[in-house]
Amino acid sequence: MIGRISGRLDYRASDHVLIDVRGVGYIVHVSERTLAALPGPGEAVSLYTELLVREDLLQLFGFPTLIEKEWHRLLMTVQGVGAKAAMAILGTLGAEGTSRAITLGDARAIQSAPGIGPKIAQRVVLELKSKAPAIMAMGAGPASAAPDLDEVVEPPPSAPARAARKPAAPAPSRANHSADALSALQNLGYGPGEAAQAVATAAAETPEAEAPALIRAALKLLAPKG
Repeated sequence: MIGRISGRLDYRASDHVLIDVRGVGYIVHVSERTLAALPGPGEAVSLYTELLVREDLLQLFGFPTLIEKEWHRLLMTVQGVGAKAAMAILGTLGAEGTSRAITLGDARAIQSAPGIGPKIAQRVVLELKSKAPAIMAMGAGPASAAPDLDEVVEPPPSAPARAARKPAAPAPSRANHSADALSALQNLGYGPGEAAQAVATAAAETPEAEAPALIRAALKLLAPKG
């Protein structure tokens, strides 16, 4: 599995780019949103990738962040949503917009993507709504953008340097989970005050809950009371 491509951008087409990696060119399909954010030919570029394997076809799809790659994978689990349709949704809404639309049950936002009809949009919302908080929590911590080329090709440290490394960081604390949940809610458009109050209430009711569970509980508290 090819999980990431790092090299020099050779050329840009309407829906894909060619990335030269030490003399080997890889065609990577990208959304319009991703294409617009990429540098010009000859510049260093790095994308997370998903390899689509069919009987007569191998295609690489590229994403600027891991969370967008994960959304692409999840969108394709919905019946009727293929790789190109998933890219159309992400190209129209972005990872955050997709998270927001699915979490809030906004099928019209999903339908705004080219080629997505009302039935498919409704199916996307219904099937993925319960999975949205976990994906949102992935993007609530440090930025998960693909690293720069210089970072990728940096030589590994020597044995003494490896031995001197600090031990792995401890598991996220309760405060970390609350902070991640708060960040995810603010990314969805909720104000800092109302988001903080909802997260605090959810954390008090379920002290052992991790970020995805806190997000779900807080969203229930913030949902309009009918």
